[in-house]
Amino acid sequence: MKQIPVALILSIFIVSLISCQPTKKDTAPDPLVAHIDTTVQPGNDFFQYANGNWFKANPIAASEQSSGIWQVIQDTINSQILKICKTSAQTSSEEGSNKQKIGDFYFSGMDSSKLNQVGIAAIQKQLDQIDQIKDVNQLATSTASIFKGSSSALFGFGIWQDSKISSKNAVNIWQGGLSLPDRLYYFEKDARTVQIREKFLVHLENMYKILGYDQSRAKLAAANQLKLETALALASRKKEDTRDPLKNYTKLTVQQLTTSTPNFNWQVFFQETGLQKVDTVIVGQPEYLTALNLSLTKFPLEDWKNYLKYRLTRGLASYLDDKTYLEVFGFYSQTLRGVQQPKPRWKRVVEQTDSYLGELIGQVYVSEYLPAETKEKLVEIGNAVKTVYAERIKNLDWMSAATKEKALKKLETMIMKVGYPDKWKDLSSLKVNRDSYAQNAINANQWHFNYNISKFGKPVDRTEWDMEPQTYNAYYNTSNNEIVVPACNIIVPGYERKMADDAILYAIIGGSTFGHEMTHGFDDMGSKYNAEGNLKNWWTVEDSTKFYAKTKMIVKQFSQYNPVDSLHINGELTQGENIADLGGIIMGYQAFQKTKQYQNKEMIAGKTPDQRFFLGFALAWMVNMRPEAIANQVKSDEHSPAEYRVIGTLSNIPEFYAAFGVKEGDKMWRPDSLIVKIW
Repeated sequence: MKQIPVALILSIFIVSLISCQPTKKDTAPDPLVAHIDTTVQPGNDFFQYANGNWFKANPIAASEQSSGIWQVIQDTINSQILKICKTSAQTSSEEGSNKQKIGDFYFSGMDSSKLNQVGIAAIQKQLDQIDQIKDVNQLATSTASIFKGSSSALFGFGIWQDSKISSKNAVNIWQGGLSLPDRLYYFEKDARTVQIREKFLVHLENMYKILGYDQSRAKLAAANQLKLETALALASRKKEDTRDPLKNYTKLTVQQLTTSTPNFNWQVFFQETGLQKVDTVIVGQPEYLTALNLSLTKFPLEDWKNYLKYRLTRGLASYLDDKTYLEVFGFYSQTLRGVQQPKPRWKRVVEQTDSYLGELIGQVYVSEYLPAETKEKLVEIGNAVKTVYAERIKNLDWMSAATKEKALKKLETMIMKVGYPDKWKDLSSLKVNRDSYAQNAINANQWHFNYNISKFGKPVDRTEWDMEPQTYNAYYNTSNNEIVVPACNIIVPGYERKMADDAILYAIIGGSTFGHEMTHGFDDMGSKYNAEGNLKNWWTVEDSTKFYAKTKMIVKQFSQYNPVDSLHINGELTQGENIADLGGIIMGYQAFQKTKQYQNKEMIAGKTPDQRFFLGFALAWMVNMRPEAIANQVKSDEHSPAEYRVIGTLSNIPEFYAAFGVKEGDKMWRPDSLIVKIW
């Protein structure tokens, strides 16, 4: 998931395979069973039944938007990275070495006294450059500068694979530039959204005061920025409408791009970003660029300069003084996600150091913190699920032989990258010292931006990883037809000193990780890419019709769920993840049926193999979120809230019904005619 946001944002879950041989019988309570809340009927709310006791004992911390397995795992990883950072900072290392860069980046972030003393002056040079803009034509230069050193502005931009020629890197441009999480926030009229808009105006006004504006000027700048961004939001496609890769692919020559948007100097922008000899670009939403072109002259130049200053400052706020950081935190964390107070500085700095220097930290993490044979165990489970997937495709009653043949080819050629890369990125040119945290962040942004730009004109490197081994996540890349599962997906709370049983392993690693990611290759988006990763239809017309009839069922099912306020899950937007959850758990379960634990009907802590498997699936999504965070997720994220990933998915699994006696009248029960059956 590229920022990805968002986004290409994708979820996975975790299990410890660190084995030990106890000398005497382990009398500790089984962690899986200890989480069960017996006051809840499993057929009414399996999410709360499986996890309720844990939630009661572990309320959401004031500095977090959620509690649960994700947070526990992240805390474990952060404590390990903290040791790496502290050791590096306390060691006298050679200039330019990995330890020097890690230690100095961390040290500069922990020096709060210096950060507060310098304040906004740390980025005054960049702010002055924006002030020097004299006409619309010069906006391209400052926009490129913000992309290089801070975040994004006006639109989305990067060098990614050409969706129709997966071996080629291409310039991609798409709608973007909004400061609120989604277009809906700019014009929906429900009470929560209206309040967020009002607080956004106050936040903008406060940010402009930090930049030195007086009260009157700050208030006017804030109001004008909201009007400007609202115009861009109205021209943006709904997020669910960006899911169809065919409808969001328009290849233009640079001349066509320039003709359609004459008010933005693309030649200057490309030159400033370091691109040369650009002949074509891929535009996701051409109508957005048309609207942006009109807005560039509709709104005064001063409004655009203010907008760029805000985007620059917000992007670097975490690396500036406390006043600036807390203002951004107050809106984006407190207002939007309900977080009550900031994380401790050490945790923020550790996460930021890892974000920028993850490749360097990852090398230490692999050597010092991974259990032996991590890669081997992940590959073992991944191959087991892949075998099951092939069996299920062969036995589908709704897919023709011609489409099955191509589906099996896509599955067979699907690459599994697990653990960590064989080759690390070279960050030797990145300059880091203890002088300025903000400048270190700018330098790191510049390095990552240049790395992305350097791909243009070169063949696609299919060995590259977009995550580090200590990143608690995983993803499926449609253009590479590959699954990437970082090494830290080998940990799970409660099983640190013993190997979890196969029911848990195959539910979490097998189902919610490998099975989930494999299914992304065949969801509503992934199914449009062939085995080579090219955007090309490989289905017969009849098979496509049957497939989309089934996906409409899951869209309808999830659209009925109401997680918070009057907000319903967007079934269209979340369908890819919901399809992947359903396919994943089915594949994980069938692979689990081949294990000794299942075949021997082994009881553990009073639970059958089937019961432990489905409890393991609920453990994978053991996440309790604040209402504000849920509302934000429903409005802007392609993932359903964790509770409904459990309830919605298991409501389509007959074996779950049998394991927990789910019957008609229970809230999760669905008649056979409504049970979604895809893979």
